[in-house]
Amino acid sequence: MEFMSPIFHRCWPNIDPAPKPESGLASVADSISQPAPENISTPIVFVHGLFGSIENLGMITRLLKDDFLIYAIDLPNHGRSHHTSEISLQAMAAAMLKWLDSVGLDCVDLVGHSLGGKVCMELALRHPDRVHRLVVADIAPVAYPRRHDDIFAAFRAVDLNTIKSRADADALMRPYVTIASTRSFLLKNLEKSTDKAKDEDGSDNTWRWRLNIEALESGYHHIISANTSGFRPFNKPVLFIKGENSSYIMPIHQESILSLFPSAGVKVINNTEHWLHAEKPEIFAGLVRRFLSPDRKG
Repeated sequence: MEFMSPIFHRCWPNIDPAPKPESGLASVADSISQPAPENISTPIVFVHGLFGSIENLGMITRLLKDDFLIYAIDLPNHGRSHHTSEISLQAMAAAMLKWLDSVGLDCVDLVGHSLGGKVCMELALRHPDRVHRLVVADIAPVAYPRRHDDIFAAFRAVDLNTIKSRADADALMRPYVTIASTRSFLLKNLEKSTDKAKDEDGSDNTWRWRLNIEALESGYHHIISANTSGFRPFNKPVLFIKGENSSYIMPIHQESILSLFPSAGVKVINNTEHWLHAEKPEIFAGLVRRFLSPDRKG
């Protein structure tokens, strides 16, 4: 039975792309002319973090696309994927499972950063037969305190009906998010609406957030909750990559990590924060390449 996946994805190289669903959001494959490398054994799926999209891991996918068959997805309520009312790790893992079925991927390697790492862990714990190996970037399977109230306040401060540019939105967000690079990251979610209206001067001036901000904020307590512990541990290879100066993975988390992922190892990228893949992409990509190499044993 064919059905539509609510998840938007891209694929490198362009081999056997998924069929376009009858309605709703289409799956898209980038046009890369070369065939898939002959030594590929398992496709890799990259999953971004909270407030992110496919583009956030673009540098890493470009560094690895010649050696692996790579998919990158937008999580539900992010990027070009569908908006939903249910926000939880379980719901996002279920959406990923549906997407895997829709594109015919039986077993994959997963690479997830932050929230994406949590969703990948949830999928591995609930459906271990669909996951071969797992790379988790700077997140642990534990509950976290609230960290993003200032960001939600910044989103709410932007009146989409009155701004005329990203600069206007940036100015409204600045009192709540003082770091310019963070605002720049968040503003990647702001785009002109396809349902355009005309200002009095005749210019197009309808904006929208690609994020489902209202749902993400109302379901935030589910996003920061601990991963499911009611399933058997995931005993396949797992690599946690920590930013040296980040507090998202700490020694206190070791017991929780090993209880769910007893075969897990950890690598630390020196002089990086939570955005370790953006700060040192070549080192991050090298760790992923070595861990997920088809020639690696175990």
